[in-house]
Amino acid sequence: MDDLFATADALAVAELVKTRKLGARELLDGALHRLRALNASLNAVTDFYEGALLEKSVAAAGEGSFQGVPYVVKQLMADCAGTPTTLGSRFFAREPVAANDSAVVARMRRAGLVIVGRTNTSELGLAPTTEPAFGGATVNPWRNDLSPGGSSGGSAAVVAARGLPMAHATDGGGSIRIPASLCGLFGLKPSRGRVSLAPIGETLAGAGAQHCVSISVRDSAALLDALAGDEPGDPYRAPPSGSFLAATQRPPDRLRVAFMRQPVGDGPLAPVLVAAVERTAKMLEGLGHHVEEAAPDYDAAATAAAFGTVMCANTFTNIEVRAAGRMPGPDDLEPVTRLHAEIGQGISAHEYVRAVQTFHRTGRQLGRFFERHDVLLSPTIARTHLPLGTVRMDGTLAQYQQGLAPMIPFTAVCNASGAPAMSVPLAWTDDGLPIGMHFVGRFGAEEMLFSLAAELERVAPWRDRRPPGGKAT
Repeated sequence: MDDLFATADALAVAELVKTRKLGARELLDGALHRLRALNASLNAVTDFYEGALLEKSVAAAGEGSFQGVPYVVKQLMADCAGTPTTLGSRFFAREPVAANDSAVVARMRRAGLVIVGRTNTSELGLAPTTEPAFGGATVNPWRNDLSPGGSSGGSAAVVAARGLPMAHATDGGGSIRIPASLCGLFGLKPSRGRVSLAPIGETLAGAGAQHCVSISVRDSAALLDALAGDEPGDPYRAPPSGSFLAATQRPPDRLRVAFMRQPVGDGPLAPVLVAAVERTAKMLEGLGHHVEEAAPDYDAAATAAAFGTVMCANTFTNIEVRAAGRMPGPDDLEPVTRLHAEIGQGISAHEYVRAVQTFHRTGRQLGRFFERHDVLLSPTIARTHLPLGTVRMDGTLAQYQQGLAPMIPFTAVCNASGAPAMSVPLAWTDDGLPIGMHFVGRFGAEEMLFSLAAELERVAPWRDRRPPGGKAT
């Protein structure tokens, strides 16, 4: 199984199952054995399915594109029938198990995926790292003193270590793309409304999304084909599209690419990140795309403040609703989570509405930028690596914000605006750590991004670049 996941993506593994070159039970047992061995050092999987729960998961899997492929689901934004969704929190670990699958989980199963466990996340997804007090820190397989990022760090660590070829991830401000960048993976956040969040509400005023992290572009595209589509009554709907997998099989048009050497409204980046952007821009130019330096014009400070308002209000509301009358005790929530909830409780209706209006204004400003450009290129994050303990959830709000700031200056605007964006592992530090390049497209343009990503994967492949031994060192 070590060699299989080192060389084969999820679609290739499913083909082996469909053609009976690999037994579904052999695959399942081997994958679980490898996941358990890796998890001893990674602490990425919080719950493994066993016994009747595992057999129900096997029975529920359909015969779709990913027939028989084992899969893990993050402990956030998605319910799996028969297990609790802890949100990375001690407080919610006591919740009753979910009675039903979320809409997206039902679609995963129809696509053939066999859910075998849940992955670690920061508490309520508030941190761009994965170090919850409940369950402990997840380790980056590239180096054991580093975080894999977050809040989808558990899923990213599993895939980076080649425990599985892809895993569920969610993104409210960068939580698919940040761990993809830090773990050397491909991660695409879909457009607002592309994947239904049913039965929960709009999630962060529409900023929340879910999809996966993966070792290949085509796995991500094929999974989005399976997950995309609205449910009755959904508040948002992305524009109609064709097959995302088919988009990976055709070259992109000549694209108008803008690149940024620094975040909007912020200071300069480290030279290694600037150099990575410039090399990627030259690569794109060599592929025939039109490349120029340009940046969208929006108020980054106002967008960040709106994010804080929306995040705090949602934190309080989510705790109140999910707690169903229970009151968190003094040790039930991490200090920064509690601070978010306390601030959120005091936010007025007009403050919240103004924050949502800022999101919409930012989206329109970004939309005007994409009338002149097809793609916006930057680094995914404004640093090269993330030591464990950098983003504090046990200290003051100022300490937390100091750690958060360099993680989201390129990613969060895509959540506010609803635009699709992806992190592609195209650069590396001198000591071999991955650096993700961030590509943003206009609302609804996932096909274009997948086509471009597949082109980049062909000319600058990354699948063979993985942590030594496929595990924490």
